[in-house]
Order: sequence, then C-alpha cells, then structure tokens
Amino acid sequence: MTDPGGDATTAGAARTAGGKSRKGAETRARLVEAAKVVFERDGFLEARITDIAKEAGVSHGSYYHYFESKEQLFREVAELQEERLTAPPDDPSTAIGHDAPLSVRIEEANRRYLERYRDEAKLMGVIEQVSRYDEVVREVRAERFRFFAKRSEAAIRQWQDDGRVDPAIDPKLAADALGSMVARFAELWLVQEYADYDFDHVVEQLSLLWANALGLNDATTKPTKQRKRER
Repeated sequence: MTDPGGDATTAGAARTAGGKSRKGAETRARLVEAAKVVFERDGFLEARITDIAKEAGVSHGSYYHYFESKEQLFREVAELQEERLTAPPDDPSTAIGHDAPLSVRIEEANRRYLERYRDEAKLMGVIEQVSRYDEVVREVRAERFRFFAKRSEAAIRQWQDDGRVDPAIDPKLAADALGSMVARFAELWLVQEYADYDFDHVVEQLSLLWANALGLNDATTKPTKQRKRER
C-alpha cells in the first residue's frame, strides 16, 4: 500500500496485566516472536499454545499470564505485522524527502511496502486467511488501510492544488482504489503465487500505474529502468 504523503488500533480485547515489568515485557515479546514462527509453520488452526510456549521457552501455564487465548496472541502478531508494512524506513537517512519528484516518492513507498510483505509472505498468508473470518483481525487490517489511505488522500489533494494531478479525480476514491491495487496484487503474487514476476519490474509497473491513474504531471513518471537507459 502506498503512503506517498508521509494509529494502529489495539488487537482485540484488553490485554492482561502480564508484561508490565521489564522481565514481563521481554517474556511477552518472546511469546510474540515464537508465535510468528509457529503460525508461519503450522498455520493458525493447527498452531498449539503448547508449541508457542515451548518455542518461547516458557511454561504452558505462564502463557496465560500474558495472553488469554491463541486468538488474542494472533491478533497482536497481526497488528504488529500491519504496523511493520506501513512503517517509515528503518534507516531515516535513506528516506525520500518531500522535495523529491512525486513519482520517486510513490515508487519508494511501493518498494518498501512490497519488500516488507515479501519478507513476511508466509505470515501474511496466514493473516489474510484469518482476516476472512476473524472480525478483530479484519478490523486491524482495515484500520491501518484507512489510516494510510487518508494520508494518501491528503497528498493527492495537495498535488491537485499544486496542479500536478488531474483535478477531476476523486482523491478519496483514488487513494482507496490505488492502495487496494497494491495490497491485493501483493497477496496474489507473493502469497497465492499467481504469477512469477521480477520484483523490480513489479515495483516499477505498479508505481507507473499509480502515476498514470492520477494523471501525474511529473517528468520522471517513466519506470526507473527506462529513465536510466535514457540518461
């Protein structure tokens, strides 16, 4: 999902008191990391609390000091992954500034999202599956999408005011539709393995579709490889 303009909701029911101390916070974090391993390996339905506790190095009974159920833990894992997908660059020094061409900002945002989705494709597959029937997980995903769609919408409105984007475009609808395009394509490509595409080519083409859909008035709307060849 692109956020070229540039909070998370809590996952499910209120969390238990466990984890308030430093040691407790470390144990809780280990459980979350262990859960990622088990959910990726076994899927949500087959994952067992016993296996998660064993992977984290805690007793089965200790698990319930931090989480009330497997569902609650999965919701936290899903929420953290959604935050990761749309978080700023890990290294702030590599961030693209607001003075960069719009097409470059769009492309970098798409690249970051798709890299993070690809790196956790197995987990995303489980999250996509569970979101079909778990209302809380579905809402976590929807809330993150709405948050970043609003930022994209604000950016598109500003670009329209600057005369750089087609004024006839509905900013909200465009932000929702284009963000959905990238998110759904990521699932089809990286989770369902619908087709085998070169990663850089996908980033370039999805970004070009973004720019062209907006009628972007930007001299650098050509794909990166094409711009390099013409230099």
